[in-house]
Amino acid sequence: MFGIVLSALNVVLGFVFRSILVKFVLYFGLFFVTTEFIAILTNILPTGAALTSAFGGLPSEVWYFLDLCNVTAGVPILLTAWVTRFIIRRIPLIG
Repeated sequence: MFGIVLSALNVVLGFVFRSILVKFVLYFGLFFVTTEFIAILTNILPTGAALTSAFGGLPSEVWYFLDLCNVTAGVPILLTAWVTRFIIRRIPLIG
């Protein structure tokens, strides 16, 4: 009876240390590298001031049609999608 319990315990511990613990360490490392890289990347990227100044020179007639198309919400979403695509496709460690 003791041999069966010891064998079962050995199988469970082997599973935990071979698969669960290794995956946890690997995914935690990827998470840590990703979050630190994004923190560095946000300091390098331009801020919204450049975008605000670019749209600041538009006349009110153009703003009317931009507001109809909800460009003020779409441009930040589009820029975020482009940055996310860059991170996923171009950085070998993450993508």
